[in-house]
Amino acid sequence: MNREDAQLLFEYDRWANARALQAAAALNAEQFARDLGGSFRSVRDTLVHIFGGEWIWLHYWREASPSFAFLAELRSRRDALFNSEAVPSFAAVQTKWTEVEKEQLEFVNGVTDESLGKLLPFRTTEVSLAHLMQHMANHSTYHRGQIALMMRQLGAEPVATDFHVFLVEGRM
Repeated sequence: MNREDAQLLFEYDRWANARALQAAAALNAEQFARDLGGSFRSVRDTLVHIFGGEWIWLHYWREASPSFAFLAELRSRRDALFNSEAVPSFAAVQTKWTEVEKEQLEFVNGVTDESLGKLLPFRTTEVSLAHLMQHMANHSTYHRGQIALMMRQLGAEPVATDFHVFLVEGRM
């Protein structure tokens, strides 16, 4: 993956997240927080998980020399910042996402072909920044699919967030 591919992938991710938020805006507060029994109980909790995941990866990538201690501290910060008590309403979710998106855009605009090849420690191996960025976008896509199912369970209309829809309708 080169710089242009990374920027396109994250342009898509921002577009798809915005569409998921737009769909969730149609829910009332009870629907937004209703426990539907999924891996993340509600639409709110799933959105918070997506944004918390994007936040933690971004902070990991920006660290000059990440350590296991740094990762443990990051997880604690994520858990404090991204949970249903800290982000209880749609407005709070939207505000938190705006903050994450701004930082993410700055980072993605600064990547180079060379930086994408940088190897970062990951579990028991090392993985390139490019592959970790692909993982993060894929993770968000997975959970947006869960949100689409939750929207149907709530009797609401999910929105299409497929990459091909982005290519046809979403690119500016």
